Amino acid sequence: MVLTIDVGNTRIKGAVFENDTVLEFFIFDKNELQIKIKKILKKFEKVTDLVVASVGNVEKESFLHFKNDVNVCFLTNEDHFPFKNNYATPKTLGIDRIILASGATLQYPKQNRLVIDAGTCITYDFVDENDNYLGGAISPGLRLRYEALHNYTAKLPLLTFEEPKSYVGNSTPESMHSGVVNGFVYEIDGFIDQYKEDYSNFIIILTGGDALFLAKRLKNTIFANSNFLLESLNQTFQYKINND
Repeated sequence: MVLTIDVGNTRIKGAVFENDTVLEFFIFDKNELQIKIKKILKKFEKVTDLVVASVGNVEKESFLHFKNDVNVCFLTNEDHFPFKNNYATPKTLGIDRIILASGATLQYPKQNRLVIDAGTCITYDFVDENDNYLGGAISPGLRLRYEALHNYTAKLPLLTFEEPKSYVGNSTPESMHSGVVNGFVYEIDGFIDQYKEDYSNFIIILTGGDALFLAKRLKNTIFANSNFLLESLNQTFQYKINND
């Protein structure tokens, strides 16, 4: 069994896998890390490997605490992956984006793939049908857009996410919800349309915390999987074992 851990900017997500089968998913705060992992390892005694990808500010020692119980593996951009990285600055490419590209390459061979991760930021990562990673885009996620409206204006309130009642907002809060949420959706559909103009044989994978909310609002056909990163972590770890 494998325990995969994704350390994000705000929360930690985890999953236990037996081969490619998910046994259980977990979400917890960073200050709960060691307590939660200890409980998971106690519940799933057959876990042999702890696989970590981190873009958040968590010390490696927090995971190495368990090195006597399981093999601890940190995936980094120095590892070998199933695609050719054509990013102009490969060392600055976040491990989360690398893992998503890896998972898309392994799960959907011989296709053009666009992975959209809607979390704190929204990232777009494109791997072509010849397994070349070409890059993508980064923009603010839903929460960051609400915070920016509040923090960089004098009078706009700090709102929490709410589905807009109409694209025509008839109050300041409703106008903000319309601008943030509808703008978010239009942005994603616009990117997808542009890629589809330039590439055929195309698949779009939507993941991240806001994936399920967005899936029913996008006009384009997508595969929505909010846990695609954790699944990709497991698959990339298996790839690493078989190719090292």
